[in-house]
Amino acid sequence: MSDTQLLICGKNFKQEERDRLSAAFPAAFVDGPADIAALDAGLRASLRAVAFKGHTAFGAETMDLLPQLGLIANYGVGYDAIDVTAASARGVKVTNTPDVLSDDVADLAVALLIAQARTMIRGHAHAASGRWATEGEIPLNRKVSGSTVGIVGLGRIGREIADRLAAFKMDIHYTSRSEKETPGWTYHADVVSLAKAVDFLVIALVGGPETKGHVSRAAIEALGPRGVVVNISRGSTIDEGALLDALEAGTIAGAGLDVFENEPNLDPRFLKLDNVVLQPHQGSGTVETRTAMAVLQLDNVAAFLEGRDLLTPVN
Repeated sequence: MSDTQLLICGKNFKQEERDRLSAAFPAAFVDGPADIAALDAGLRASLRAVAFKGHTAFGAETMDLLPQLGLIANYGVGYDAIDVTAASARGVKVTNTPDVLSDDVADLAVALLIAQARTMIRGHAHAASGRWATEGEIPLNRKVSGSTVGIVGLGRIGREIADRLAAFKMDIHYTSRSEKETPGWTYHADVVSLAKAVDFLVIALVGGPETKGHVSRAAIEALGPRGVVVNISRGSTIDEGALLDALEAGTIAGAGLDVFENEPNLDPRFLKLDNVVLQPHQGSGTVETRTAMAVLQLDNVAAFLEGRDLLTPVN
């Protein structure tokens, strides 16, 4: 049996992140969960913790390949790729990296909302191409301040988004598992009711089976012709086909999207639209925040392997 206790699992780990983990504990590395079966049986039998990064499913069969597994430390706040129920049934703890990325994701949500409403992508192209000088101004766009916004999911990130938009004098509406202490904000029990009441609908849900298609075709239709969808959660949380239908038909005004159903392979229908702002799932993508996420992941691994309390347990 090997004395290596840590497996670094994910081809998206940057070299400095891998180096930080392997400097702390002797570690093996695989590109993803599908590669674990090919590891030497003695190595697999020694591994107690997995530092995981990615969106490929990490399920029960994979966990069973690691008989001493006690921890899956996820890089990211979203852990929908990990079968937490299966992990709990096997006595495996799961951790994630919340809080440290909330500011960046909320900042990007606000940026997407403003960029879509103020047609900033079109404006940049108009100025940079020289057409401003030859063709004059672009058409007037849309005021953001003072409008009504609905937040779908008032968790850590949803609350940060709402606080930012409140500073834009926006009327804040929201849905959540339960009503929050939010004086002056309006709670809705369901997303269709929320969509009917607002100009902008910002999705800040966790991913996973429970929230798949939560923003339904009915909710998108309820948003109406001036409605804008902003999604910084997971592509799975909205009916993407219904969203594309509405964007193409003009039954909603537009969208600002950082996440997609089959990313990085976007539905080609998105590429033909001029009423969307598209980003490559970079909500937490700053040097400062990604470093903080990596450090928190390592801190959870260290706490487990050293017999201390986990910092950010999921189960």
